[in-house]
Amino acid sequence: MRISARNALKGKVVDVKKGATTAHVRIDIGGQVVTAAITNESAEELGLAPGKTAYAIVKASSVMVGVD
Repeated sequence: MRISARNALKGKVVDVKKGATTAHVRIDIGGQVVTAAITNESAEELGLAPGKTAYAIVKASSVMVGVD
């Protein structure tokens, strides 16, 4: 896989919940869970299922940083 995004976080799919048109995919990345909203069609084409390895890819024009 080659992409232009600089932030590709590898993890394991822990849940895929399909709605009317959108699937919410939860990916565990080292103990932190990232949720992505994608089309049901994309989820099916990618074969997403719990236990499968997947990447959460973040592409944004700006990234904010916060601290406590």
